[in-house]
Amino acid sequence: MGMLFLWIFLMIVGFALLIKGADWFVDGAAGIAGKCRISPLVIGLTVVAFGTSAPELCVSVTSAIRSYADPAVSDFAIGNVVGSNITNILLILGLSALFHSLPVQKNSLVLDLPVLLLASALLVGLGAWGNALQWWDGLIFILVFSGYLFFLTRGALREQKAGAGEELDPPEEKKQPKGKFGMWLARMEEKTWFLIVVTVVGLAMVVGGGTLLVDGAKYIAEYFDVPERIIGLTIVAIGTSLPELVTSVVAAAKGETDIAVGNIIGSNIFNIFLVAGVSSLFYPLTFTTTGAQSNLIDALVALGAAVLLYGISLIKGHKLGKIAGAVMLLSFVGYYVYLFLSIV
Repeated sequence: MGMLFLWIFLMIVGFALLIKGADWFVDGAAGIAGKCRISPLVIGLTVVAFGTSAPELCVSVTSAIRSYADPAVSDFAIGNVVGSNITNILLILGLSALFHSLPVQKNSLVLDLPVLLLASALLVGLGAWGNALQWWDGLIFILVFSGYLFFLTRGALREQKAGAGEELDPPEEKKQPKGKFGMWLARMEEKTWFLIVVTVVGLAMVVGGGTLLVDGAKYIAEYFDVPERIIGLTIVAIGTSLPELVTSVVAAAKGETDIAVGNIIGSNIFNIFLVAGVSSLFYPLTFTTTGAQSNLIDALVALGAAVLLYGISLIKGHKLGKIAGAVMLLSFVGYYVYLFLSIV
């Protein structure tokens, strides 16, 4: 019982680290984007997305390695990826859209969202074919991911080159900082190296806080004897998605909506191509295609969530508003109702 209370305390500490770490991470990433003439969308799709996907990568690879001793542990790896992607779109974007209208940029409509649909479809197709993701499937994921990064980087370089000769927009008037510390902080925020430090420290806090929350949740779930698949799809998936949740909601509240949307799209692409791809190199990730406990159904729900996001984004205005957010949240609740009814 004492260990149970200890892990609950550590989860609270992890939550505090997540909140403050995400605040610093968003500020640092947005500042670097402005200094380097890189759009916040690209920052969200790469640096922020990779950083907030670190807990998924850690949990899934560890689960894959441990599967040699206990094959059932592989359910954590695939459930973590699929559950996180469902949570990212339906819960996190849904909540973020309630805080602030989220515009979907043209680049996302042309490149990022189609790549997410491709990744989700490949996960379903390759997983169902052979009832597992084998090491060669992982290589396919990593190769496609490398191609995506190439096009993303090339687009960012073109954008940077195109804006090289343009005059910078006049900076927005900032509130006058109060106190000596506030004045010192305002001066430091003008320095690129300081923004990098803030981003790195914020990232470390986000990952550390997420890890504490996941480990605590896993211990509590095992304490109450919850099945591995449900742990992977709920506790582990939501726990590893907490960095995306806090980062995106904070970004939306700050008006950094490109980071909020780009973070989720990028994280989902990273989760499938990088997390599932690397994990399957260590141990085959089993797909069950029949029965109430089929994780193929969960992968199909993740694909459906991506289709829903793309469909809403194509509507005139290309924005995720409060109605879209409500639809996503209701879909998330509906999926969880099905999930728990399937084990009753």
